[in-house]
Amino acid sequence: MTPSSQAEAVAALLREALSDPSTAWSLGSFGAIAEFMRDPDEAVSALPDDRMGMATERGAIALTACPDLRPVAYETAVASGWNHAVALCLPQDDCAMSRRGVVTELGPDHHAAREQDRDALLFDLGLDLLAVDACVRTSDPKAIACLRSGVGQPLFDPANPIGRQLVAMSPHRVFLARAGRIEVYAPIPGPGGTSPEGPHTHVLPKLLRSGRTHAATTPIPAGWVPCAGLHPAHPYKDMMGQRIDFDASRHAAFQVLLDRWGDPDLLSVKRGGDLGSDSLVSSRHAQGARRVAEVQARYLRGEVIEADPEADEDEAVADHA
Repeated sequence: MTPSSQAEAVAALLREALSDPSTAWSLGSFGAIAEFMRDPDEAVSALPDDRMGMATERGAIALTACPDLRPVAYETAVASGWNHAVALCLPQDDCAMSRRGVVTELGPDHHAAREQDRDALLFDLGLDLLAVDACVRTSDPKAIACLRSGVGQPLFDPANPIGRQLVAMSPHRVFLARAGRIEVYAPIPGPGGTSPEGPHTHVLPKLLRSGRTHAATTPIPAGWVPCAGLHPAHPYKDMMGQRIDFDASRHAAFQVLLDRWGDPDLLSVKRGGDLGSDSLVSSRHAQGARRVAEVQARYLRGEVIEADPEADEDEAVADHA
C-alpha cells in the first residue's frame, strides 16, 4: 500500500468511527487518559476548522490523520474474557510532545475545539509524558489565580496548592497529542466518587511512576507508541464496563478491524497457528491471543459466563490506564 493510500485508509477509519456513537475514544498514556463518548441522541456540533471530530456539551474530540499514524487493532485477555481496541500509534522518534515536568502556563487555547473556549487559558500539568500533554483550561479568575500559584512546581508536590483545589475548580481537562486532542468539560468527581457517564479523565499517580507508555499486556509493535485509541462497541460490555447480553454482531464487526489492522502473527496464533522463528511477537502476547480465542469460542457457543463484579471493576481501571 502506498503512503497516500495508507493515509486515506486511516482517515476513512477515523471518520467511520467518529460517525458511530457506540465507539468511544481515548487519548493519553499509561496512568493519564482522557475519554470521549456520546449518547446516540446527544446533540453534537461540528468543529470550526478542518479537523475531524465534534463537540458536545460534555466534551470534544478533534483529530488529525498524521502521515505516520498507524492503527493497531488488538485484543487482550482479562479475567472476564477480553478487551479490544484500535490503538492509534506514531513512531517513537516522532511522537514526542513537550515533556514538561512542572505546571506551566501556556496562554490562550487558540486550538480549542469550540470557538467559545479559545480565549480561556491553558495550563500544562507537567506530567512529563512522552506522547501526551495533560492540560487544564479555564477562564475563571479564581481558578486562574490558583493555577498560577502552582506554576513552576510538580503537580504532585505536597506544597503545590493546585492538587488540593483541582476537584473544586473542575477546569476543563484538555489532553493533547500529535494526532489531536480530547477535551472534557464534566466536573471532576470528588474522593470516592465515580466517573460520569460520558467524557471523563483519569490521572493515576501510581501508574504514572512506571514511566510506561502503555500496559505490558497491550501488543504494540516495537518502535511505536500509542497516543490515542478508538474503542468499538464491545460484545458483552457497555461503554462504562457494565455487563450486557453477548452481541455476536459486535464481535464480528471487531474481527473485521482485527483482520485489517491487527498483527498478522497474533492473528495466526489466535487461529491455531504457531509463531515463526523470526516473529517479533512475545510469548506473553501469543498466550493472550490463545486465551482470547478460547473464551470467544465459549461465548459464540452460547455458554453462560458468570460476571465477577470485582474482576470487572479491576478491568475497568485497566481499560483507563
